[in-house]
Amino acid sequence: MQRRSARLRKGEAAGSGVAPDESVAIEEEAPMFDVPPPSPDLLKGDLYDRLRRDLTALFMGERDPIANAANMAALLFHGLPDLNWAGFYVLRGDDLVLGPFQGKPACVRIAVGRGVCGAAVARGETLVVRDVHAFPGHIACDGTSQSELVAPLWREGRIAGVLDLDSSRLNRFDEADRRGCEALAALFMAASDPF
Repeated sequence: MQRRSARLRKGEAAGSGVAPDESVAIEEEAPMFDVPPPSPDLLKGDLYDRLRRDLTALFMGERDPIANAANMAALLFHGLPDLNWAGFYVLRGDDLVLGPFQGKPACVRIAVGRGVCGAAVARGETLVVRDVHAFPGHIACDGTSQSELVAPLWREGRIAGVLDLDSSRLNRFDEADRRGCEALAALFMAASDPF
């Protein structure tokens, strides 16, 4: 993270808590990442390549899974078009427990086998649901969600949780999204210590 320094001069300190007759050095942090909105002209494969590069940079030197999951959820939420939710659920016994995410408040616990997230764990595979209302047992944490993609997080041959993406657009996710999200999930797991 870059730091920028500035100096408040006499008379510039109104409302800052600095007396008008003194000056003080201040430091502010520059933004670490500027996530531009995805270009409609960018092919999905190229978009996922860019996200992979950005995540690799974000994960560099950091192994904490909560910090990495929080940054990844934010990057995906802002870097992929038409998402209304992006985040993680962590497997704890027979339940998926809410982890870092971006979007509206979500269901805190989901039993393995229930909803799209629980079904992805039970089946041991990524699920691409083009219409969540046609998915038996769908759990509507956000009533505006129309489609969903859930990718298991694998560690040493076992599922440790899931990456969950929701969209308010029908048919938002396809095979390119499945491949891209599986690759990003694998990158996350390789870069992070266990939850």
